[in-house]
Amino acid sequence: MSLHLSVDNEQTLTAFLQVLYLEKGLSDNTLSAYQTDLAKLCEYLACLDPEFRLIDINEYQIRQYLGHRHSKSLAARSTARCLSSLKTFIKYCLAEKIREDDPLAHIKPPKLQVALPDSLTEQQIDALLAAPDVSQAVGLRDQAMLEVLYATGLRVTELISLRMDQVSLLQGVVRVIGKGNKERLVPLGEPAVQAIETFVKTGRPELLRHSSDVLFPSARGTLMTRQTFWHRIKLYATIAGINVHLSPHTLRHAFATHLLNHGADLRVVQLLLGHSDLSTTQIYTHVATERLTHIIQSHHPRG
Repeated sequence: MSLHLSVDNEQTLTAFLQVLYLEKGLSDNTLSAYQTDLAKLCEYLACLDPEFRLIDINEYQIRQYLGHRHSKSLAARSTARCLSSLKTFIKYCLAEKIREDDPLAHIKPPKLQVALPDSLTEQQIDALLAAPDVSQAVGLRDQAMLEVLYATGLRVTELISLRMDQVSLLQGVVRVIGKGNKERLVPLGEPAVQAIETFVKTGRPELLRHSSDVLFPSARGTLMTRQTFWHRIKLYATIAGINVHLSPHTLRHAFATHLLNHGADLRVVQLLLGHSDLSTTQIYTHVATERLTHIIQSHHPRG
């Protein structure tokens, strides 16, 4: 917790985050985002009023903070996320009878442009999947991880935390524990099944230094971090000659986009990605439409 928070605000935030963790089952990354957003808000408003208490925040103070963010030209997306964090906190206060009014009732979040996810072509995906050196245990692991990521659309956090008992090679499915501890079954596909099978037989025993049920251990035999896997993706992109912008979710985006390009139903993609709301998945229709438009312009005689 930030050292610049008053004891009262620090205790309030701690109690709020504990409820989110215990009742909502939110990930550490999500909890950290809530904590950061609300701590920054508290720090700014406490500078204006040393007696500021987060549980008493009012509409005027919220507008003061929004004005401050605007004057600093801070990104509209991060401001929207901050308001979302505050909205969740206010809901918590109302549910716990800490307060009876909603100071956000008349405040609208900033309008955001639809950000199209970064994706890769099917040819680039093929090159990326072929980049790891499969003569090494680490290369076998990385190829299996990339195959699973592209075959399932898992989030990187979901991928690195996979346990042996979550994967059935016989049935060709993976049982994923996603956001909010929601469970979903996702088909793997034959290439991913074969890659996992090869790694488990010949690569995984070499990486393990002690007993562990982690499917994809690090080179030290422990749970891999998101940052480590992200660095591995960038390495293989360089080897494959892929020069487009990449993010940790690039293969997840490619999974969804390529499914839609090949005629998959949007609701099926929603279920596979683990989106609770179809509107979250609909962004991929923009990506697919953009690609189809490009294909028509490039190949149609009157394009």
